[in-house]
Amino acid sequence: MAMQETIQIDDISNEENQIRQSIYSLLAHLFRQPPDAQTLEWLSTVEVDGDEHALGMAAAWSVLKLSALKTSDVQSADEYQLVFIGVGRGEIVPFGSWYLTGSLMELPLAVLRQDLRRLGFERQEETKEPEDHIAALLEVMAMLLEDTESSEQAAFFNRHLAPWFETFCDDVKHAPSSVFYTAVAELAKQFLIIEKTRFTQRPW
Repeated sequence: MAMQETIQIDDISNEENQIRQSIYSLLAHLFRQPPDAQTLEWLSTVEVDGDEHALGMAAAWSVLKLSALKTSDVQSADEYQLVFIGVGRGEIVPFGSWYLTGSLMELPLAVLRQDLRRLGFERQEETKEPEDHIAALLEVMAMLLEDTESSEQAAFFNRHLAPWFETFCDDVKHAPSSVFYTAVAELAKQFLIIEKTRFTQRPW
C-alpha cells in the first residue's frame, strides 16, 4: 500500500480514500478485539508497496506481517486480555479521557458525545465501553471518509485523536505483555502521523 504523506486533501483520489478507510477499519478491528486465525493469516500474506514518503509505514507493515506469521489466535487473545483488559484494568487504558485527563468519563468524553450527535452517530445499545475507546474513534474516522467533507474529518481527528494517539501507541509498544500489539501500535502510529500531517497541511 503506497501512502502519500504530502498530498493535498482535496486531491485525494477515491482509491487512496478507500485505502485510508481500510486501514482505519483494520486498526479499529485489531484494537477492538484480538485477531482470529483468519485475520492473522491475511495479515501474514498482505503485500505492501512502500515509497520514499512512507518508509516508516512500509516498515511497520512488514513487521506486522512477520508478527502475524509468528502469532496464533490463542496467543493474540491472551495478549489482548493482558494488555487491554486485565483483572480490573489492563496494562494499557485505551480511552481518550484517560490520556487527556488521567481519569475515565471526563470532559473530553462529553465533548466527543456532542460531536458524535452532531455528526449523526448514535451509541449502540450493546456497546459497553465509552465512546472514546481508541477502536471507536478509528471506526468513526473510517465512516467519516465515506461521505463527509474533508473539513469534518480533520476537525474530528484533530480534536479527538491527534492530542493523544502517539502517547497511546508508544505505551502499547512498551507494555510488558505486548508482542503482536507492539507491531499493531507501530503501524497505527505511523499511519496516524501521516494522517496528522495530512490534516494540518492547510488551515480550516
